[in-house]
Amino acid sequence: MTVPLPQYGVVANEPDHAEIGQLVDDAIREHFAGRKIVARGLSVDDHPNHTVDDLINIILTTGTDRYDPNRTGDRYANISGKHIDLFGFRRTVTPRMNLFANLSWGFYHGSIEVRGHPTRLDIVTVYDASQLRAVLHQYEGRSDRKRDGFRFADPHHAADAVLGVVKLDR
Repeated sequence: MTVPLPQYGVVANEPDHAEIGQLVDDAIREHFAGRKIVARGLSVDDHPNHTVDDLINIILTTGTDRYDPNRTGDRYANISGKHIDLFGFRRTVTPRMNLFANLSWGFYHGSIEVRGHPTRLDIVTVYDASQLRAVLHQYEGRSDRKRDGFRFADPHHAADAVLGVVKLDR
């Protein structure tokens, strides 16, 4: 599904996370009402040799955007060395669900922290939460334990865990 977001173009200035979040959340509610999901955000800026459509095809085919096993992803290292396939937000899709504002805020501010500049989200992959297992882990240099990492319950059929992909159109 495609959500037109002309107000969410280049993110040189901080976007209105609540405004764009409402539009994306409405689209997710329309298609996945009542479902327990895990949502993963993705920026094409992190994949310079691919277009948004290329990445969507990779996700639908493999279950994830992690197409290069030799590429080290941001935040995948943890002090226990636990395997993590993807990071995302677990939610139940309800009329009160608040999801995308959290994703866009994290991409904007987290990217400034890590790269020195903000990153725009281009894709939200929506997974069936029942086909993922949360990985309790701890990031290097932090004392709190997190449940934002997930692994596929059946790694040989990872693409089956994908409920849909939301393309955020400029």
